[in-house]
Amino acid sequence: MSSFEAYMLPCLNKKLFGIECPGCGMQRSLVYLIQGDFTAAFKMYPAIFTILLMLLVLVLHLKFKFKNGHNYLLILFSINIVIIFTNYIFKFI
Repeated sequence: MSSFEAYMLPCLNKKLFGIECPGCGMQRSLVYLIQGDFTAAFKMYPAIFTILLMLLVLVLHLKFKFKNGHNYLLILFSINIVIIFTNYIFKFI
């Protein structure tokens, strides 16, 4: 992981206010995912898999114009919001 750390963007919220933002951990999670450590990626940022799924559906919908693609995206977006903020709340408990 250390070779990627030099290229990661710092969290401005954490630097300025000392608390993590809802997106903290996403970069490291993506690095773990690239390295093939799926468990560590999930532990670092649980929404990583649903976000990637949502991005895949978005790209496919833009390319192939699925009939109900916007509904699938709305559902995935809602699931991601719930996962992200649930995880964010549990960080402080």
